[in-house]
Amino acid sequence: DKGFYHCFGCGAHGDALGFVMRMEGLSFPEAVERLAGEAGLQVPQASPEERAAERRRADLYDVVEAAAAWFEERLAGPEGAEARAYLKQRGLREETVAAFRLGYAPDRRGQFRAALHARGIDDAQLAEAGLIKLGEAPDATSAEGPGPTPARAPRDYFFNRIVFPITDRRGRVIAFGGRALGESRAKYLNSPETPLFHKGRVLYNLARARQAAHDSGELIVCEGYMDVIALGQAGFPAAVAPLGTAITEQQIAELWRLADEPVLCLDGDAAGRRAGFRAAARALGLLRPGRSLRFAALPEGEDPDSLVQGQGPAALRAVLAAARPLSELLWLIETDGRRFETPERQAALIAALDDRIRGIGDEALRAAYRDA
Repeated sequence: DKGFYHCFGCGAHGDALGFVMRMEGLSFPEAVERLAGEAGLQVPQASPEERAAERRRADLYDVVEAAAAWFEERLAGPEGAEARAYLKQRGLREETVAAFRLGYAPDRRGQFRAALHARGIDDAQLAEAGLIKLGEAPDATSAEGPGPTPARAPRDYFFNRIVFPITDRRGRVIAFGGRALGESRAKYLNSPETPLFHKGRVLYNLARARQAAHDSGELIVCEGYMDVIALGQAGFPAAVAPLGTAITEQQIAELWRLADEPVLCLDGDAAGRRAGFRAAARALGLLRPGRSLRFAALPEGEDPDSLVQGQGPAALRAVLAAARPLSELLWLIETDGRRFETPERQAALIAALDDRIRGIGDEALRAAYRDA
């Protein structure tokens, strides 16, 4: 009735938009769009071009959702027997597979394209959604002799792969990751960039993890799909992962919208340590008072999936409890495996640390790091 909310426990106060932003970790435009949708209001668009682009994106959401449903059907049917056996061997329960909407892209090329055609979706839409590769245009000459080379037929982007739907912050499917079951040059394959999907801005499982992170204050960052799913099954729902690349500045900013100190849970090998070092260096320029990262090092040869499957949730909880702050990781980067007996080496260490600290934009935080 009064158009505001107030919490007598913590003193939080504001309007409906502020409430949704705070409770669900949404940006202002996202909160406006969410509440406008509930109220049946059209969010104003700035130009006819933007309206047309929004209509096209809305159509693509339907296309990608239809693909997700088809992949789910294939996994549940006779064609998905091998994929189901693999997931069972990896320790995933049926309810976990259903919750994460895992699917299967069969090994019959063209089957997916034909099935989506039957649902009224054409090649142009499938290509724009990153679900097929269009054939190459014919050349002027052919290797077989004079005359044009026939164009190659469009090809399904995913085949003979377990499929992991990737969603946006609102839970809408926008892309897919695929894990090869047979021989393939790429064990994991992500959808290409599309109007809906920009790999460096998206985190796997973000929509499911958002509320859990808000409620607990804990957010775990893993390296892959299976790690996130295994943690969700083991009782750690606030887990996300970048999509096969080093974590980006946009992804770090996204993490901080959910938790003040996300924990990067790194594989216990040299590659995992290097990934931690890269993330630490990338985060420095973005640090603000109260916002940082922590780094949990898994035992040698373990990843989050293998740890919880082999030793149980308590083992992972112990690893998370021992996570190091970013400042300690910076110290480790510059000191690991080195000796500093001489004044010259000590001075070189101070200079190297000072050079790293210089990248911190906030003056008070920079001074606090220098003191530490």
